[in-house]
Amino acid sequence: MSATFSSLRYRNYRIWFAAALVANIGTWMQRIAQDWIVLTELTDNSGVAVGVTTALQFLPFLVLSPWAGLLADRLPRRRLLMATQGGMGVLALGLGALVLSGHAELWHVYGFALLLGVVSALDNPVRQTFVAEMVPAEKLSNAVGLNSASFNAARLVGPGIAGLLIAAVGAGWVFLINGFTFGATIIALALMRTRELRTLPSAPRAKGQIREGVRYVRGRTDIVVIMVVMAVVSTFGLNFQLTSAMMARVEFGKGAGEYGILGSVLAIGSLTGALLAARRDRPRVRLVIGSAFAFAVATAVMALMPTYETYMLACIPVGLASLTMMTAANSTIQTSTDPLVRGRVMALYMMVFLGATPVGSPFVGWVGETLGPRWAILVGSIATFVVAAGATVWAVRNWHLKVRYRLLQRPHLEVVYLDGVTRDELRDELGRADAEDVAKAA
Repeated sequence: MSATFSSLRYRNYRIWFAAALVANIGTWMQRIAQDWIVLTELTDNSGVAVGVTTALQFLPFLVLSPWAGLLADRLPRRRLLMATQGGMGVLALGLGALVLSGHAELWHVYGFALLLGVVSALDNPVRQTFVAEMVPAEKLSNAVGLNSASFNAARLVGPGIAGLLIAAVGAGWVFLINGFTFGATIIALALMRTRELRTLPSAPRAKGQIREGVRYVRGRTDIVVIMVVMAVVSTFGLNFQLTSAMMARVEFGKGAGEYGILGSVLAIGSLTGALLAARRDRPRVRLVIGSAFAFAVATAVMALMPTYETYMLACIPVGLASLTMMTAANSTIQTSTDPLVRGRVMALYMMVFLGATPVGSPFVGWVGETLGPRWAILVGSIATFVVAAGATVWAVRNWHLKVRYRLLQRPHLEVVYLDGVTRDELRDELGRADAEDVAKAA
């Protein structure tokens, strides 16, 4: 088996991978259907309403993530996942029934989006850390990459299926289908061989455990840099559901099918990035920052495309850059974090990554309505470039790095510590950060 798919050697992970692929397809179908009915059926092409819906879905990450991370560090993760996956399935079925009955109103969608956000906030850190129980530590980076590949393979087909189903039978059936797909993950969790799971150590009950997770992150400047970059990118740049819907509907005058195709084409680049990520043994902070620069350039180009067809093609490099950035950030944090606090650290990361969306989505939607959909994309491009440049300057100054470009057998970018700086001096400079962890991550 190739290095790209090496984690599939393990039975429990194979089962999970297949089930997650099914559930992810359903999730992408629901995302497309939800935004489409808000934009076209429940409002008159309101980008703000779509932004509010997205914001409500991610708002609970800001409030609940620290406690969700603590649950992930304390409770049996497999059982907790069964509960959260079941909860999301029930909510999808409920929204589908409401839409099919013809009684759905905008505030109903808002309410279901908020409830789904609550369950997702509890589910996310558990799902992130549960990967480490299915594969050995040396395969964790590969498994994280394959999880992203599964998510984006679903993104490749889910939006297109959703667009066709919306046009053929309506959005209500899309929600119902998604509800049933969560049964796949519950069945997979039940079929796992528990004796083959590599159970992570559980955090004992004690006071101040959330503060302990915050202190750990504050002492790791490499993690702080990643969180800052991803928070800004998520706030202003990762609003594809909103911007693609507005571009398809307002700028190009297209329907649900064409909107769904944009999501699928974006996933071509994302899937490529995920498969490349699965081959990396040790992701680094510099990859996060470098791919952020690439994302800024790619989104600027995409925003300027004159036709639907050229815009669609420009989605591919955007998907590649964004997925490389997200996977590198996730893997770097997971592989370098103490297992005893990994759930809390990942929860804090998801809080700033996904929790930033409620702040950015309404603003990006307002920009799209006021200045046009193209400016909604350009805002994210500019913000991403600024934060990537700021992170680069900060890292060079505080980590004693030197960036140089050398032409060897192929173009090669090197990031090295300046001569004469010892590990002890680096540790003093970073304060409480562990110099070895930073050196590995940078």
